[in-house]
Amino acid sequence: MLGRPLANREGRASTIGVAEGVPALGLDGLSSTAYGPEAALSVLAAAGAAGLAALGPVMLVILALLAVLFASYWQTIEAYPKSGGAYTVAQDNLGVNASLLAAAALMIDYVLTAAVGISAGVGALVSAAPSLHPFTLPLCLGILVVLTLVNLRGTTDAGRLFALPTYLFIACFAIVLILGVFAAIASGGHPRPVVAPPAPPKAVEALGLWLLLRAFASGCTAMTGVEAVSNGVDAFREPRVSSAHRTLAVIVVTLGILLGGIAFLATAYGIMATDQTQPGYQSVLSQLVGAVAGRGAFYYVAIASALCILCLSANTSFVGFPRLCRMVAQDGFLPRPFAIVGRRLVYSVGILYLAVAAGLLLAAFGGITDRLIPLYAIGAFLTFTMSQAGMVMHWRKELGQRRRSRERPWFHVKLAINAVGATTTIVAVVVIVVAKFIQGGWITIVAIPCAIVLLKAIRRYYDGIDARLRDDRPLDYHRSKPPIVLVTVREWNRLTRKALTFARELSTDVTAVHLAALEGPDVKGDERRLRERWAEAVEKPARAHHAKPPRLEFLSAPYRRIHAPFLKLIEELEKRNPDRTIAVLIPELVKHRWWEHLLSARRATRLRSAVLEYGGPHVVVINVPWYVTPPPSIEEAMTQEEAREPTHARNVLGFRRREAPHTQRR
Repeated sequence: MLGRPLANREGRASTIGVAEGVPALGLDGLSSTAYGPEAALSVLAAAGAAGLAALGPVMLVILALLAVLFASYWQTIEAYPKSGGAYTVAQDNLGVNASLLAAAALMIDYVLTAAVGISAGVGALVSAAPSLHPFTLPLCLGILVVLTLVNLRGTTDAGRLFALPTYLFIACFAIVLILGVFAAIASGGHPRPVVAPPAPPKAVEALGLWLLLRAFASGCTAMTGVEAVSNGVDAFREPRVSSAHRTLAVIVVTLGILLGGIAFLATAYGIMATDQTQPGYQSVLSQLVGAVAGRGAFYYVAIASALCILCLSANTSFVGFPRLCRMVAQDGFLPRPFAIVGRRLVYSVGILYLAVAAGLLLAAFGGITDRLIPLYAIGAFLTFTMSQAGMVMHWRKELGQRRRSRERPWFHVKLAINAVGATTTIVAVVVIVVAKFIQGGWITIVAIPCAIVLLKAIRRYYDGIDARLRDDRPLDYHRSKPPIVLVTVREWNRLTRKALTFARELSTDVTAVHLAALEGPDVKGDERRLRERWAEAVEKPARAHHAKPPRLEFLSAPYRRIHAPFLKLIEELEKRNPDRTIAVLIPELVKHRWWEHLLSARRATRLRSAVLEYGGPHVVVINVPWYVTPPPSIEEAMTQEEAREPTHARNVLGFRRREAPHTQRR
């Protein structure tokens, strides 16, 4: 289902170009055309027809801000060709605390992006098929599972798989905009809809500054995916900067055209947002396509493409979130598994964490877009602000280092662009926070500092571990005493003989420990049989070779637990020998099949865990394995790994089986 494991040398093939980059990193931005204008219209609906007329000016302000962000992120990609995300920019130019603020805001935004995109996609689906409305949440969670599996396969596969619906969506709505704009111009600005949209609601609130600010705050959700390309520059194949620039340009230009066209046609056709929680809900895109082209075959193709890219818009989060987590984990602010590459050369832990977090969010809000929108955009615009402020400091540093350079005027221009970006985005942040605070935005505002506290706590834990492990002393070469070796023994067999043989190679001070009555009070005779066999198999050969035999000691386990009496013995030995190491040898059968684990009592595993947890600083644990069935050879394991690679890859890289350097190694 996830595909064969990929070798490290195949990582170059998993990078993407512009064709894959637009669907892989642009779906968030492009899909926001479905819920950005609708979110603004949901607020403006309170003013009735007057609110609909105000959509154009509100969208013009949003488009102007989009142009500023485009210019700003174009420079960010050029300045940070490996990764121009807000976390990296803030860390380099504003300090650790600023970078953590950017990271926390961006991680929360990614989770919300995944949840909002999927819920909006299902909203488009139930618009076309109202009978599915009761299944909104199950549909959301099902789509989330599919996206998770696709992204666990890798970025390249995701980009290729999502390319068709992405470009189909662009083509369908380009046709809708062309037909709609032509009809509007031909009719003098009042086109007749093929399918009339619902009548605008009656005004319940006057159109004032507060309503316009709230509409702007909701409409700003249409810009939340602009930063994705700068966050994922390292996902592109060379030349990375050029590929990232072209991808960003395609995404932003397409987004701007769609936003402006939808706002114009919504005003011309009198399209207003409806309540998603109610049966008969119609999304703005559904009303728009019906008004322009009717409810024929083209309608269902266009809505299907909208459904696809809305649901797949979460893919932007699946690409960006794991990469962000990897950088944060490398700096010690997230658990280290987030920085480990999985079997398909993707950061599997980050993908799975995002899926779980988005699933919980969808479940908490019932998969309803309007309930999630108030939490949205705060994190994104806070990230925009941190990135632009960091770039301002970056250009100031460059100017300070190049006092006589001919490039100084050009650096002043770049500084001005990012300064405008920082100023406009901080104003937008303030407006969004004020407008959305009561509606649920306070949740995001509280979550961001909580996330920062958690990130710092993780870093303190790792710093504490590193401080405890730090040791500048050289290795001590003075003669040391051999360890005291304890060997756990159940009965005399091949496994016991192997463990004792190895124990005698470590030290002459060896004690075999048998724990009696582990099976219960009815089991008798183990001690007597073991003593007889011990005298014959261990003590008699020792006398013949004039060697010191290992001691045999019996410990009582009255509660049938192996840990307590054994740990007590270790404690007594430590007190009597504070200057010696105690080595605990645990013989264990190696199990290759799943059912063998079910048939095992797992005492060796439990004892090892107990000794590791409570044994103390002078105790070491050594496993002594015994194979019931012959283990697979190293050659077989290597052959299996090579067999998973495509034949052409093995031939090109020179990894033919007959050339393998390990064939004589056993």
